[in-house]
Amino acid sequence: MTNQWNVAILQMDVAYGQPEQNRAKLRAMSQSLLESGERTDVLIMPELWDTAYDLRRLDEIADEAGTAAQAVLKETALRLGSYVVGGSIAERSGEHVYNTTYVFDRAGQLIGRYAKVHLFRLMHEDKYLAAGDAAGLYSMDGVPTGSVICYDIRFPEWIRTYALQGAKVLFVCAQWPHPRLNHWRQLLIARAIENQMYVVACNRVGVGGKTSFCGHSLIVDPWGEIVAEAGEEETVLRAQIDLSLVDEVRQRIPVFADRRTSLYR
Repeated sequence: MTNQWNVAILQMDVAYGQPEQNRAKLRAMSQSLLESGERTDVLIMPELWDTAYDLRRLDEIADEAGTAAQAVLKETALRLGSYVVGGSIAERSGEHVYNTTYVFDRAGQLIGRYAKVHLFRLMHEDKYLAAGDAAGLYSMDGVPTGSVICYDIRFPEWIRTYALQGAKVLFVCAQWPHPRLNHWRQLLIARAIENQMYVVACNRVGVGGKTSFCGHSLIVDPWGEIVAEAGEEETVLRAQIDLSLVDEVRQRIPVFADRRTSLYR
């Protein structure tokens, strides 16, 4: 197990309600990673990269059992030889549609899924989507990691459960809009500091419907220092993270050992 990971973030614009077009773009952007010749250990893309927030048409465009998205993500993992935290997609499961992340390993095996737990009423998710009810925790090269989706980062008690189960890296996929860019940055930094973990966060760019999205995908280390940050254009953001820093920080400031859970009611 290596302590050094090369992480890549696909900060994409997403075509509103056009899954096929978005799958083609994902393939093209991941192909550019392959052609760069640089090793990629983990790749992440934005929330709802297949449909965007075209929620009213989910009956027509949601991905049945996530089959189409899983095929693209598996193909991407195999081509790059990397883990893929597959952003999230509109997954139809039975009578419901979920905002779902799939995670694939380097061999193209599906190792986990996470359905967004906290639905964002301001964008009417609660009207069109069903909420998940379980954490997204995975082992990558033996390293405990986890994933959440967008609005979830406003719930520190939820993210803390990941840290308490050993997660060293938190992956966040989002469609975070203007004018709340400052909230996005501050919340991600806070989640990294208080949980002493890396936070790798992918946001989309561009305009969907009447909403403009602010980009600024971020990689934050366990001290809360920004390792890499994108602007507001479509790009691939890359950085190397040193996983040994998580253990170092947790030993230096023993937050978890000093918790007084009997008082937390």
